[in-house]
Amino acid sequence: MTTLESLAPTIAMLAMFACLIGGGWMIVKGVDRRKGVLLLVMAAVLLGNVLIWVG
Repeated sequence: MTTLESLAPTIAMLAMFACLIGGGWMIVKGVDRRKGVLLLVMAAVLLGNVLIWVG
């Protein structure tokens, strides 16, 4: 594996945690619930992608 191939899952997991935290914050604070839910969905998609890449 090249460096980028081994680094991509790490970057995706960092983005997944950022989307998870941001989406949860938006839902709890009531800023924009629709965008918060979309961020949580995006976090789930990123997690699925990482599981496919690693598995």
